[in-house]
Amino acid sequence: MDTMIYLLVVMLIKAEPCRSYPRCLSGCSCIDDRHGRSLICMEESAFGAIPDNLPDDLTKIRIEKSHFTEIPRGAFSKTPAVENLWLNFNDITVINSKGLEGLGNLTELRLQGNKLRSVPWTAFEDTPNLKILDLKHNQLDVLPEHALKFLPGLTYLDLSFNQLTVISKEVFQNWPLYQKIQNAEERDVTASRTNVVLALHDNAWLCDCRLKGLVEFIASLSPPIILMNSYLTCSGPDFRAGKFFHEIELQACTKPVVSTPKANMSLPLGSNLTLHCYAKARPDPAVWWTYGLKIIRGFHVSDDTIRSHLVIPSLSAADRGVYTCTAVNFIGNSSASVLLDVISADSRDDIAGFPAASGVADQNVFIDIRIAKQTVRGISIEWFAALERPSETWFTIHFGQAGDDKKEITYIGPGIHSYSISDLMPATKYEICVTLKNQMPRPGQCIVFVTGTDITEMEQREKLIHIVVIVLAMVLAVPIGMYVCTTDTRIPCYEVIVESWKRRQRESNSSGMERERHGTFDSLQAASDEELVNKDFNEDRKVRRRSEDRLRKGRADQSRLTAELY
Repeated sequence: MDTMIYLLVVMLIKAEPCRSYPRCLSGCSCIDDRHGRSLICMEESAFGAIPDNLPDDLTKIRIEKSHFTEIPRGAFSKTPAVENLWLNFNDITVINSKGLEGLGNLTELRLQGNKLRSVPWTAFEDTPNLKILDLKHNQLDVLPEHALKFLPGLTYLDLSFNQLTVISKEVFQNWPLYQKIQNAEERDVTASRTNVVLALHDNAWLCDCRLKGLVEFIASLSPPIILMNSYLTCSGPDFRAGKFFHEIELQACTKPVVSTPKANMSLPLGSNLTLHCYAKARPDPAVWWTYGLKIIRGFHVSDDTIRSHLVIPSLSAADRGVYTCTAVNFIGNSSASVLLDVISADSRDDIAGFPAASGVADQNVFIDIRIAKQTVRGISIEWFAALERPSETWFTIHFGQAGDDKKEITYIGPGIHSYSISDLMPATKYEICVTLKNQMPRPGQCIVFVTGTDITEMEQREKLIHIVVIVLAMVLAVPIGMYVCTTDTRIPCYEVIVESWKRRQRESNSSGMERERHGTFDSLQAASDEELVNKDFNEDRKVRRRSEDRLRKGRADQSRLTAELY
């Protein structure tokens, strides 16, 4: 009997640890103390991710050196009793916005030595009792204005040894704890105030006008808010690097103001020229020059005023034009232009600021133009010209409503052979012309097209613009009425050209007929434009189908030959 009692006592003793110490994770240790049960995992690369089988009775979790990269959604939702969470020295780069879900009792979160570039600050909605947040030795470079909105009870915030450059003072002024401290009624109860420790040192502070608010905020701090290290140091700009916050005085930010010594310049051919531009702004703006559609970087000298110099050696006729100096910072932008004229023997025929008029050789250049693309509210055109000097030849785009004498003029620099038009109005007839250099448009150098009317939403999306190509090509020194081959043509192009030319010859017996037809088209009302489009398209289909039957002999007719662009 005594033996049986003895064995029963032994069994009870051996069973006691099982009840007090439930199963622990492999490679980790579990400790019970008066604060509850702790899980400690310090083994190198013990986990590739946060374990999903964590014991549910833990009050402290410490997992370090495991090198997992993410805190996924609900990673600790099965351990609601956790009060202390240490995840230092892992490779965490991402925290899900619901990664702290279920941690309503959490009071301490330490994420030191990870690779966080940003933090989803709204995640702290799930941790209303958080008091300690340690984020030092990460790669944080941004602190949003409402970052601390969901941390009302925080008493320790460590953001040191990150890559923060600029923080708005509103980050802390929007902090509920700071607002509470500033409240006059709360400040009367001095005995109950709890100190708040803030660590911001060893960041890459950029001490320009954008940091003015933070520098003033730091200077105004007093207990109960205490800086762990009050000697915050500037990392830039270079002339302020190494200075303490209390040694500098920053001014408010301003929009750039750009000026040039001269707005118009005329120089002889072959001269050397340096254009000057002066830009004042806080912070320092980015400055560049533009010429036509090209962006040119000048030589900059920076102090209180940025001086940008653009050197143009040995001026040529192609250097004529408008040079624009632009300065931009985060507040706004400003620009100033210089109009340059290069004086040569034939400069009296030039338009100021634009390349010289074309010579006899350019007068006979053939230009192939086509509509390349139709967008929802516009079209794009492309052209090709066989030029002797393509690197020096400019084009002019004339665009506006058909019939208007005044057109919008755009100069296109050498090497560019496309142009896009957007924001077109429905049921409107437009005309676009392409000419060489500073020539005015002549008959045969323009394309006229009509935008469709808004019938239904579906038709508006599918067929917003119906193109009527009155002159499909621009030909210089070639008879008017010749067609240009486009990539949309589905039958041999030159057969259509010959057929069109013969038909026009037969119709040319009456010279007034063409003028009457042209005048009739110009007088159409916008409401009847779509009917005109359909009529011209039907004629075009008949011509193309006759050529198709004659050339393809036995192949099925192409049922949708059209000049419409979809």
